[in-house]
Amino acid sequence: MSGAGGAAKAGIGLGSALAVTISWSVNKSILWAILHGVFSWFYVVYFALTRPGGLAG
Repeated sequence: MSGAGGAAKAGIGLGSALAVTISWSVNKSILWAILHGVFSWFYVVYFALTRPGGLAG
């Protein structure tokens, strides 16, 4: 796979990228974005479950 993308080569997973994007759009804080990026899919699922109109209803 010589054509892999830059993010994949850097070891950034889809969950981390999604968590950072969601966190930035909600909080506008780089510190929160980094923290949520570490939690990755856990934050994404938490966000989906607690957001009005999300997975929980």
